[in-house]
Amino acid sequence: MSKFRNARQSDAQRCFEIETAAYEGDEAATLEKISKRIEVYPDGFLILEERGEIAGFINCGCAHEVEMSDEEFKELVGHDPDAPNVVIMSVVVDPEHQGTGLSRALMTEFVDCMRNMDKSAIYLMCKEHHVPLYQRFGYSYLHPSTSDHGGMTWHEMSMLL
Repeated sequence: MSKFRNARQSDAQRCFEIETAAYEGDEAATLEKISKRIEVYPDGFLILEERGEIAGFINCGCAHEVEMSDEEFKELVGHDPDAPNVVIMSVVVDPEHQGTGLSRALMTEFVDCMRNMDKSAIYLMCKEHHVPLYQRFGYSYLHPSTSDHGGMTWHEMSMLL
């Protein structure tokens, strides 16, 4: 049975393990970045538990003006919890749990949480092969990103709430 909750600092190591298992190379956030995201904005760090174990998470920051290629924002530089725009930094499910519908459950819960917080829009970057997945979740394709985070090509998407 799935359970959702906000992250606690004690979750940082497990989240880091999932992040590095699921993302390629330099694409994964460091343990320090994950810890900082939990510390600075726990309301934007949603944990999904399966049978009492962390199986996935989404984390974000909020901004008045969204610049997806801003690397400093990944460390929440410029984050304003009262800003209307949500910028997702990680959406990740443990590889052992992928393909079981947990990504959809996690994204649905996250979108509901952001609506309940009166946010206006959610933005994210993804690799090309994930564009159709996020479109099924209700995101609209914006354009290729200028970001080369992790040495990869990214695409920007958004959802109005």
